Amino acid sequence: QVQLVESGGGLAQPGGSLRLSCAASGSIFSIYDMGWDRQAPGKQRERVATITSGGITNYADSVKGRFTISRDNAKNTVYLQMNSLKAGDTDVYYCYAERILIVSGETNGWGRGTQVTVSS
Repeated sequence: QVQLVESGGGLAQPGGSLRLSCAASGSIFSIYDMGWDRQAPGKQRERVATITSGGITNYADSVKGRFTISRDNAKNTVYLQMNSLKAGDTDVYYCYAERILIVSGETNGWGRGTQVTVSS
């Protein structure tokens, strides 16, 4: 069993910053992709940022230059530093991990989500 647990969401003012963390736990040998999606009620899920185990990153155009994704492979943890936040960044943010290598093979995992609200 693999679990992903997010932390760090909350309320920020426009122009402010928040840092999200997501730790994967279980009998994990390695994880290829980790990243963050976001989704508001009634809206399509959007892929925000991705980082490979080798550190290659990719961002949605809507967050480029404002958000930074990073990870600690030894801790199976991924981070999302969000700066210059806008009201449009208000969403539930979900951590994911793909191609998680465990004893029985490969699997994928999702966190339960953390709410980010940007409001004055």
